[in-house]
Amino acid sequence: MKIATAAYPLDPLPDWAAFKNKLTDWVQSAAGQGAELLVFPEYAALELSMLAGPEVAGDLEGCLHAVSDLIGDVDDLHADLAARHKVHILAASAPVFDEAYGARPVNRARLFAPGGGRGVQDKQIMTRFERTPWDVIPGNKLQLFDTSLGKMAILICYDSEFPLLARSVSEAELLLVPSCTEALAGYSRVRIGSMARALEAQCVSVMSSIVGPAPWSPAVDENVGAGGIFGPPDTGFPSTGVVAEGTLNKPGWTIGEVDLDRVAHVRADGGVLNRSHWDDQAGRDGAPASVSLR
Repeated sequence: MKIATAAYPLDPLPDWAAFKNKLTDWVQSAAGQGAELLVFPEYAALELSMLAGPEVAGDLEGCLHAVSDLIGDVDDLHADLAARHKVHILAASAPVFDEAYGARPVNRARLFAPGGGRGVQDKQIMTRFERTPWDVIPGNKLQLFDTSLGKMAILICYDSEFPLLARSVSEAELLLVPSCTEALAGYSRVRIGSMARALEAQCVSVMSSIVGPAPWSPAVDENVGAGGIFGPPDTGFPSTGVVAEGTLNKPGWTIGEVDLDRVAHVRADGGVLNRSHWDDQAGRDGAPASVSLR
């Protein structure tokens, strides 16, 4: 299959039609290049806050509500585009006020299948900014999505830096990692995490990023990133583990071709068997012995 992962710039959208046209153009571009899975970044939905005006978009609390209020229409548009172009789409994650989780919003990514199926994944572990001052909270548990393309799981940005989260969805052949990072260090952490998770689980990880400035939004005003598709550096995959990678901070799709039969092969008979040997760590993760070399 071909996978398209976005380096996505945020725009101060004047109205709903502008958002619809932008998203439609992006989806048409990827589908026109043969992509079957499209991955948008974390918090890219915040550009929708400008539809409520610059004062709301510039307010940390106001922008959360403005985006959440539109999420039903946003999801219907994604579902329509997925069906029309016969693609799977991981929509840009968005703050969503869901009464099931109390009075504060979750950071929610939504997955759309061409046949009409929908799934949601909330971020598990909040960054320092999400905790204070933003007060975004964790939501649902990690999900394993069984799709016609293969088994997928979603680790939103910071979640990709925690191996036990990925281990809990180690049946996934594809790990989708939508990200939003304001500096090269943050981008590097998520990129390294994505590659490490592909190594450990012997799977393919797909990282998307917001790129460029958005000075009208205090939440996502500076953004550094690139799209990337990574696999285990083993049989059937590039020796570097890099299947495809975009140019840093250059907007557009990064497209790579992935054969999930190679995931099955490397898990069964790779040069190493990281995924199968994970449990060999049991009993070796206690407190280390103290050895003095003074």
